[in-house]
Amino acid sequence: MKRKKKENIAALVNRTNIHVRFSEVDSMQVVWHGEYIKYFEDGRVSFGKQYDISYMGVLAQGYVIPIVDLTCQFKQSLRFDEEAIIETRYINTPAAKILFEYTIYRASDLTVAATGTTTQVFVNAETNELELSNPEFYLEWKKKWGIE
Repeated sequence: MKRKKKENIAALVNRTNIHVRFSEVDSMQVVWHGEYIKYFEDGRVSFGKQYDISYMGVLAQGYVIPIVDLTCQFKQSLRFDEEAIIETRYINTPAAKILFEYTIYRASDLTVAATGTTTQVFVNAETNELELSNPEFYLEWKKKWGIE
């Protein structure tokens, strides 16, 4: 019996559209698999703009947030010049990390092209040490968006 994957409830959601560029497709004329990871990055950047938590803003607070875990499941191929929707879901956790889930849809028919997750941790930019507690600025950010 196949077990259904548990869906996390997103505290915040961002959607952004992209067009597949010619440089992103391979010799089979489909999006090369590594590009989907870049699409996740596009989703995080768009999320950061919408919810005021950019990479440079985090750095200004004295932290970097490297990815320590990443998953990607490929469902359907995207092709050159297709429009896609990147949905980025912020998953709240009490731990000192940032969790995102992604779904990439083909815009024309909303077929799921790929899904995935990333986990980022807080590292002190000066000492390069892992933060075991949530930084104060991050707790304030969560409060601003009503995330408990």
